[in-house]
Amino acid sequence: MNEALLRSLTPSVLGILVRRGADFAAAEDAVQDALVEAVRVWPADSPRDPKGWLITVAWRKFLDATRADAARRRREDLVDEEPAPGPAPAVDDTLQLYFLCAHPSLTPSSAVALTLRAVGGLTTRQIAQAYLVPEATMAQRISRAKRTVSGVRFDQPGDVATVLRVLYLVFNEGYSGDVDLAAESIRLTRRLAAAIDHPEVAGLLALMLLHHARRATRTAPDGSLVPLAEQDRGRWDTASIAEGVEILQAALALDRLGEFQAQAAIAALHADAPTAEETDWVQIVEWYDELARLTDSPVVRLNRAVAVGEADGPRAGLAALAALDDSLPRRAAVAAYLHERDGDLATAAGLYAEAARKAPNLAERDHLTRQAARLNARRRR
Repeated sequence: MNEALLRSLTPSVLGILVRRGADFAAAEDAVQDALVEAVRVWPADSPRDPKGWLITVAWRKFLDATRADAARRRREDLVDEEPAPGPAPAVDDTLQLYFLCAHPSLTPSSAVALTLRAVGGLTTRQIAQAYLVPEATMAQRISRAKRTVSGVRFDQPGDVATVLRVLYLVFNEGYSGDVDLAAESIRLTRRLAAAIDHPEVAGLLALMLLHHARRATRTAPDGSLVPLAEQDRGRWDTASIAEGVEILQAALALDRLGEFQAQAAIAALHADAPTAEETDWVQIVEWYDELARLTDSPVVRLNRAVAVGEADGPRAGLAALAALDDSLPRRAAVAAYLHERDGDLATAAGLYAEAARKAPNLAERDHLTRQAARLNARRRR
């Protein structure tokens, strides 16, 4: 069974059902039923037109549910509209479906969660991890969102900012290695940039390209994390970097700065440095100041503390860090790094161990555990 094929076809099939008049909740249920049927049938009898097969089966599942529903009379006109067999339409509704999920009736967080589940194909657990909330909480949020949009005609697409947040979350989840959606996020963002002249869309595309350019060097062959300073820059994708920088420069020239453009500018400065030692940390701090002004995000201020530590020394970084809440995710890891640079190996080792216990995934936990062990070994010499 080609799970990647099913994942790639699901958004388009769902979009077609919605475009034909099915409400979102019913359409998603029907598509999920069709996917279950595909898993059962395809290994023995693979269709020549997988997308057309899924559309036909999902539509029939929807009609079966409609006939059994108390609202049948409101949908009688749909029952007689089953599409004739034949090749599936070439139209790709995936990007439109992202917009439709960002509906005005939903809060931004619910719109993001629903889109990640229905269009991105992520599990509830993965979305909960992205939001740093319990899985049960996220399941309830998605269920409420589906109930909210059930019966709503998606003729009022959501705003661009919500769609961009969705695309960026999918990109980051795909980059984690659990679900590889990074390339699909870039493809969709390219389509959005071609359709909409918006500097933040361009900024997000540039940011994705600049991050994706380093993908091959982010992990070692054994799966362990490789910090930015230790990555083999000769293996970075220079074509993606050049494209990302060009797109970013055009967006910045419009003088309508947004958070994705600021993030892309920081990524471009990292990509432009021939070595880690030659990174322009002073300019990176300036961009973090702009980003903090735009977002007032504690995560941005955490990253800014690292940049300040590189630009002005570890004690300046620790002073910037002191204003942030101790419970902030990854704060202990940043404090550990700055204390190590300041020569306080005992404090750094303890903080690395604390950060490892709080790490959100196995790869990060292992990396932080190794850092603590490395410093403890140095102290015993």
